[in-house]
Amino acid sequence: MGIGTLIVLGVLLVVVIYAVMLYNNLVQVKHNVTKAWANIDVLLKQRHDELPKLVETCRQYMKFEQETLTKVMEARSRVFAAREAQNIPELGQAEGVLRATLGHLFALAEAYPDLKTNQSFQQLQARISSLENAIADRREFYNESVNVNNVRVEQFPDTIIAGTFNFKAAQLLEFQADEKVDVDVKKLFTT
Repeated sequence: MGIGTLIVLGVLLVVVIYAVMLYNNLVQVKHNVTKAWANIDVLLKQRHDELPKLVETCRQYMKFEQETLTKVMEARSRVFAAREAQNIPELGQAEGVLRATLGHLFALAEAYPDLKTNQSFQQLQARISSLENAIADRREFYNESVNVNNVRVEQFPDTIIAGTFNFKAAQLLEFQADEKVDVDVKKLFTT
């Protein structure tokens, strides 16, 4: 075997090793997106399970606020349907509606002193608020994972491996425009 053949084999070996490393890195990035989505999914499921308890607790005190309670449950159903379908754009919209209806519900609770002092309500409110914060954190982590994935899928030379092995860009979980505006707290207390 001549020196030229050894050089060609060495270069081919380096190219193959580099391609395998790129492939493995793309697999890891893809699975990070999946893991980030699964983390959101767990929290959404937990919140989904807690909301009926909150609504039932409120229903006992807020006899004249059935429309608000119904809106919370309808928003919960929309989030559940979008989560099950893994419809990222719909989930973003449904999340916005649910957060708005929960904010309205918590604001209305201020008008019911017996409800505000109910230990079950306080625990559920704290639990749901905690879940909301965790979901926001996980959304941020998910979007960061998606961003890394999408950059890697489009970057050269990763795009060659990504195209060859059908790696796809993932979709960001985006906020709706109405979720970005300041909350009118006065309006929440008067409606």
